[in-house]
Amino acid sequence: MTRLPIKKKYQIYLHGPVVARFEALAARPGTNKSAILAMAITAWIDRKAANELDDRFGVRFRNYGVQLERFERDQRVLMETLALFIRLNLQRDAFLPETDEATRARGAERFRAFVAEVGRRLAQDEPSFDPEILGGLDD
Repeated sequence: MTRLPIKKKYQIYLHGPVVARFEALAARPGTNKSAILAMAITAWIDRKAANELDDRFGVRFRNYGVQLERFERDQRVLMETLALFIRLNLQRDAFLPETDEATRARGAERFRAFVAEVGRRLAQDEPSFDPEILGGLDD
């Protein structure tokens, strides 16, 4: 089994403006050229790895975003339905006579109206659970 050396020597060429900045940085106390180059190369490699991670997991995160949007929309539909149901139930007469054909027909009519109203409010983005629409019931 071959072992990699702890340190390996490389020869590099730098151009004018980079040379001046590199020499000024290396002249500071507590630094040396090898350490500066090692940190610079490590930072460059780490940035490249970050792009690779984004390429690898970016699609997955975008899919999570789409799923979250669907979940938020479904939650909005449920909140709208519940808020409107409670509001309508409190506003209308809850006491009906014994169940007969006329009562069932009236109940079916009210249910259709309820579903249509939920659809209308969702389409117009006019939520029933907004305190301003509830008319001060949040006191």
